[in-house]
Amino acid sequence: MKRISSGTVGIEQGSRVLFSDYADGGVMWTGKDDRESRHVISFKEPFSAPPSVMVSISMWDTDHAHNARADLVAEKITAKGFHLVFRTWADTRVARIRADWIAIGAVRDEEDWELY
Repeated sequence: MKRISSGTVGIEQGSRVLFSDYADGGVMWTGKDDRESRHVISFKEPFSAPPSVMVSISMWDTDHAHNARADLVAEKITAKGFHLVFRTWADTRVARIRADWIAIGAVRDEEDWELY
């Protein structure tokens, strides 16, 4: 469990289309085996420490003739941002993916002092 002791909690959320490979014959639509799409997400304001980040698929467009295999994760989470990563494998054909995310964590209070 992550405990936030400051009492000052920040929440930031966003949404991102990760790719649209059907339109241009990209690797998620035409490829086979392991494939990955990685995007760096930067927070508008940094958290005091790495926040908890939850990701979800909010839209996906896949080929109905193949199994839909997907892995969506937040990796390399820091106070300033994270990597939003989508992976698929085998013969799965993915035309488009949109992912939503929410980050919750401690933020600096306006009353906090920083000595230099």
